[in-house]
Amino acid sequence: MSSPAADEAAKREATQPAAAAADTVGAAATPNGGNYKDSVNALRSTFLSGQTRPLSWRRKQLEALYALLTDQEDRIAEALWQDLRKCRQEAAAAELLILKADIAKLNRDLPQLTDIHKVKKTFISMMDNLGLQQQPYGVALIIGAWNYPFQLTLMPLAGAIAAGNCALVKPSEIASASAALLAELVPKYLDQSCIRVVCGGAKETQELLEQRFDYIFYTGSSRVGRLVMAAASKHLTPVTLELGGKSPVYVSEGVDLGQVSKRLVWGKFLNAGQTCIAPDYVMCPPELAQPLADAVAAQIAEFYGQDPKASPDYGRIVSDRMFDRIVGLMQASKADRATGGDTDRDARYIAPTVYTNVRADDALMREEIFGPLMPIMPVSGVEEAVYFINKCEKPLAIYVFTHDGSVKRRFEEQTSSGALVFNDVVIHAGMETLSFGGVGHSGMGKYHGRFTFDTFSHQRALLYKSSSATSEMVNNKFRYPPYNDSKLAWVNWALSSSVKKGSTCVLM
Repeated sequence: MSSPAADEAAKREATQPAAAAADTVGAAATPNGGNYKDSVNALRSTFLSGQTRPLSWRRKQLEALYALLTDQEDRIAEALWQDLRKCRQEAAAAELLILKADIAKLNRDLPQLTDIHKVKKTFISMMDNLGLQQQPYGVALIIGAWNYPFQLTLMPLAGAIAAGNCALVKPSEIASASAALLAELVPKYLDQSCIRVVCGGAKETQELLEQRFDYIFYTGSSRVGRLVMAAASKHLTPVTLELGGKSPVYVSEGVDLGQVSKRLVWGKFLNAGQTCIAPDYVMCPPELAQPLADAVAAQIAEFYGQDPKASPDYGRIVSDRMFDRIVGLMQASKADRATGGDTDRDARYIAPTVYTNVRADDALMREEIFGPLMPIMPVSGVEEAVYFINKCEKPLAIYVFTHDGSVKRRFEEQTSSGALVFNDVVIHAGMETLSFGGVGHSGMGKYHGRFTFDTFSHQRALLYKSSSATSEMVNNKFRYPPYNDSKLAWVNWALSSSVKKGSTCVLM
């Protein structure tokens, strides 16, 4: 007798494949017949009208976005199954719930986020008032990604809305069913005069990037990230680039390999390895390599059964092109395969696969894997691990399994990455009080929670200068020409007083 989960999987397999949805994407929500300049101008006119400024508008849109996720949960889960064969648990945890928590927090904190923040006065400004004001940039372009098509598209949008911006949203065409659903639902729930969706591929993205935006938020590959940044530079448009890279793992002696393998397998094979912060490769002392590989293999069997292809909880590669790229890495690798290795191109299935005796120059180590392959590379110890990490581009995350305080300090003080996580993987992305973003090759900028609001806000300095007679008397002492030794003495006294109080000032 089949299990309920297996019955659900069989039923879903019989549904319309993702490729069939592609025909609906191109025309789903291309505004004004593809005239992007007119669309951007229309959004800018709306922004300049002040429509997005009131907190009431922002809250209404955030509540509508939350309602979209609640009302359409079944359709979203179905689209994710069609695109990635993403199971309901992963769809709920990694797409819907994380999004809803983020939106709810933004809505709850909106008065505090938008309030003028008073700052400490300097000696020279004791009679004045100083503040910082968060202002919306204007019209934002948000280019989403295919691996988490709802989270990585709508989370930046929530922050853009909370900050008071208009937005043009471009979902990834690779996750075609999800893109089509976003194009259908966003206009139904959100204010179309302020938020628009554009569908299409590389050509449409290039045309969009020719337009002048006030902010660009891109999630995807480093290769395309460079193109986005080059296009933005023509208009001096600020950007956030959420990219990726090879996020390493180091496992030290004295840890529980059962627990380590469970967390590694969950984070690596979540979404069939198609996660920007998935553990890319594992380093450990030579004596741990085989026991770790055995523990990982056992954990794969526990999570997905002896045949992961039959598991309703294990996903699929998003496209034939991505499938062929990963298989190419498998074929080029000279490492020993410890478990897995099965593939099925028609189903876009690649089994969870573990490699041992991986060398630094192996094909698996040359680029971000972004698939269900786990290389285990032996290193002599923490010193070699840190050295190897620092030779490579800065990763989006570094994961360290250790109970040794000196090992922790070594990674804290001697490495650079978007995040540093001890004794777990991936889970930090769901913690809204932590910023999420890369450094160097893995990206620039940050978001999640209030950090998304800050990303889509320009922080303007405010000075409310006193016009009192006392204030002007002080100014007359040193500020205005003609200058003399007495006024210079006043300047020296004022500056030395500011330094003693722990602040400095510049006189204009």
